[in-house]
Parts: sequence; structure tokens; C-alpha cells
Amino acid sequence: MSALWSVGAGLLLLLLWVRHRGLEAVLVHHRWVFVCLFLLPLSILFDIYYQLRAWAVWRLHSAPRQHAQRVRHIQAQVREWKNEGSKRYMCTGRPGWLTVSLRVGKYKKTHKNIMINLMDVLEVDTERQVVRVEPLVSMGQLTAYLNPMGWTIPVVPELDDLTVGGLIMGTGIESSSHIYGLFQHTCVAYELVLADGSLMRCSPTENSDLFYAVPWSCGTLGFLVAAEIKMIPAKKYVKIHYKPVRGLQKICEKFTEESKKKENNFVEGLLYSLDEAVIMTGVLTDEAEQSKINRIGNYYKPWFFKHVEKYLKDDRTGIEYIPSRHYYHRHTRSIFWELQDIIPFGNNPVFRYLFGWMVPPKISLLKLTQGEAIRKLYEQHHVVQDMLVPMRSLEKSIQTFHVDLNVYPLWLCPFILPNNPGMVHPKGNETELYVDIGAYGEPKRKQFEARASMRQMEKFVRSVHGFQMLYADCYMTREEFWDMFDGSLYHKLREQMNCKDAFPEVYDKICKAARH
Repeated sequence: MSALWSVGAGLLLLLLWVRHRGLEAVLVHHRWVFVCLFLLPLSILFDIYYQLRAWAVWRLHSAPRQHAQRVRHIQAQVREWKNEGSKRYMCTGRPGWLTVSLRVGKYKKTHKNIMINLMDVLEVDTERQVVRVEPLVSMGQLTAYLNPMGWTIPVVPELDDLTVGGLIMGTGIESSSHIYGLFQHTCVAYELVLADGSLMRCSPTENSDLFYAVPWSCGTLGFLVAAEIKMIPAKKYVKIHYKPVRGLQKICEKFTEESKKKENNFVEGLLYSLDEAVIMTGVLTDEAEQSKINRIGNYYKPWFFKHVEKYLKDDRTGIEYIPSRHYYHRHTRSIFWELQDIIPFGNNPVFRYLFGWMVPPKISLLKLTQGEAIRKLYEQHHVVQDMLVPMRSLEKSIQTFHVDLNVYPLWLCPFILPNNPGMVHPKGNETELYVDIGAYGEPKRKQFEARASMRQMEKFVRSVHGFQMLYADCYMTREEFWDMFDGSLYHKLREQMNCKDAFPEVYDKICKAARH
């Protein structure tokens, strides 16, 4: 009884403090209170629900049977839109707050919402080494499904909640991308419901124009209802080699050198300042030295980027064996390093051991509860951007990030970019090595102004024939946007498939200049 009285008294004091400071002030300046007390428990309930649902679908083997029926329902909604006179653009009915992108999609309120409830793994074809999935299957769900069977996919983008549909219609990358390319390059077929309600399958040999135009189109050519993705055999561990490097030129040289080595299954860099980094290379293996196994995904373990930083501070190299699934989702618990701004003490050993099992809060719930004050604060004083630039421009790009943003750590992830048709390809006629530079956090640059600084960054990225990931805030004009991206195939298909009255142009859907 005394314990209940203590809890009750604590809650009363908390409510009085919130009332005294004001709810908005608490949510803005002490957001960790709301996150720890409400969002973390709610995130656990979300996870339990989706895990139980996935288990039930797997046990009943109901996904393949229900898929065709669900697709017909989507087709019926599109035909209904046509019969109503095609007066508004269409979009998916999934609420904007459920997406991992931090951008708030206001178009959901004015467009015709098409409900798409497709979140299951449909088929694992071990002979073709292909898995067929629905668009709302998440990376966490997919690796949990495939790994016990001895399989994985070549590119497993970092965060658990990223979905197949988002990674195809937008893009996705991982530290294996220097071998396999972006997420779209590991896909072998897509199935879409088009603007006339028909169902079309596309692949490199079947409706190939559509196959190459779909990635980066952000749902403006049709509704994705299934995708086929390559599989590769899974191994138990990733043998990681950590190497601290100092001096920007040496960092770029070492990172480029390791990225070109095909014997490295994984390559990643964390840049902790302009001239300090840790470069990591990994190799898949079934054997491990027991004393060097690090189950970094366990809830009580240090956040991965903090663990890596120790090698820099101690100025030493190191080798570890990380269980494969732990490695694939190594940045999930700390949302890269974003969680340190939300829960400043989140990496404290006491917090990790007592509450780490509830981390991270769902990004979707953070979006849902952020409010207008926090949204504006993040928009003006926070950066979440991924810029894809040619590897030959890495040093110059890092210097530009430092001058315009001064955000650390920076994430470096190499990828091979083939010369395929579509919105994103190298400037020349050959495959080229690129690198994703990820900036997530509060800029330390004096007099940082979001719009001006990001427009300067976008101008630089265009000048080196780079690309901006479209999940983030984009400030380009229409002309600048189509200077960065190749719209020739995209616009041709929108004309051929009568998309202009059915879906907004990708620029109008994602760019701030078009939305404001």
C-alpha cells in the first residue's frame, strides 16, 4: 500500500509541475518526461500487437490467400475514384504520422485516400532465391522471418520500422551497398495497381520502363502491392574490424580504399569531427571467437555509435563478432544518434539496464505527439538529411557539410550506382561508386538558418551530380529538382499511363517550395 501511495504522490507532483510549467513548455524543453512515461510503454504495446499479428498470419498461412482479395479491394477503390469523376489526386490512406519520414504530408487531407492494408510476407522461393512481400512489411519483420530459415536480403536498411514500400518508392541503403547497390537494385519485380485500376507486374524484362521508373517516384505512378526481393544465405555473425583514422584526407583515402574491396561484406564510417573517424569493415562468418562476441542489440548494451567512439578515444583498433541480426539493426535502439537529443541520459548504464528494453520509442508516435511547437523547433534547429555524392567528391562534400551544418557524427555509407534508366543514375555511362553522407542532429554552425543552409547544401550536391534522399525536407525549386534528378522516363510514363490526373508529380508531393 505504501508503494501505491508513493506512486500516487509522484504522479500528483508531476501533474502539478506540468501545470506550473505549462504542457507545451514541458513537451518542448523536457520531452523525455512524456517520452519515458507514455511513448515508451505505448511503443512496446505496438510491437507486441504487430508481433502477435505476424505470428498468427504465419501460423495460419493466411497472407497468400488474402493477398489477392486485398488487391481487388484496392482496384475497386481506384475504379470508384474514376466513377466519381477523378476530381482529386489519389494517395495511400496510411496516416502520415505512421511513416518514418519526419516530413508531415498535408496532402493526405485533400487527396482521395486509398486504403492499402498489405503488411505480410507472401512467399519464400528458395530455388529462385527470392522473397515476395507486401509493401508494408518492415525490415525488422522481414529479417525476423528470414533469418531462422537461413536467409536474409542483401541490403537491410538500418531501422526496424522502415517498410519495403517506402524503401522502393523512396530509397534505402546499408553498409553492404558498395556490393549490391541501393535497396531498389536488390528488387527483381514489382506489382502495382495503376491509375485505371489495372494490376501490372514489372521487371527488367517485363514492362521494364515502369520497373526502372518506380524507385524514387514516391507513389506517383501507381500503388505498389507486392515486390520480389533477392535473398542471400545468412550467416551467424559479422566479423567487424574497427579502425580509428585521423586527418580528413587520410579518412577519405582509407574509406574509399575499403569501399572498393569486394571481400568486405560491409563498409561503414562514423565521422566524429572534421578530422576524426572510425572506419568499420565487416565479413559474414559462421565461426566466432567466443571471447570477442558482442551482442550489441541487447537492451542493456551501450548504443552502437557510443561503443564505436571508444575505439577513437582509446586510439586503438579492434575486432568483434556481432550476431548478424544485431548488426543489421545496430543503430535502431538509438535511432542512429537522434535519441540522445530526446532522452539525454538514454545511454546511461542505469537507464539501459532498467528501461533499455523499452527503447526506442516509435518514430511514428514521436511524430504523432510532437505538436506544432516541436515541429517548428525541429524544422529550424534540427537536421535530418542524407546526401548521395560520388566517392571522388567525398572530401569536398565533408568540408561543405562542416561549413554549412557542422553536425556530428556524420554517417558514411558507400554504394555502387549502376547506370540504369530512371531518376537516379551516374552522370556518365558506367557504374560509379557513391557515398551516402547522413547528417542527423542539431547544427552547431553559428546563425544556422534551415532554408538558406539547406539550399546551399542542395546547390553543392547538384554541382557534383549527387542526389538528396526524398524522405527529408527539400527546398529546391522545380527547375532545380529536375536538374538533380533525371525526369525523362518518369514524365514519359506519367503521360502514357494517364497519371497526371491521378497522382501529383513527385516534386509537388515532397518539396517544401511546392507545399508552402
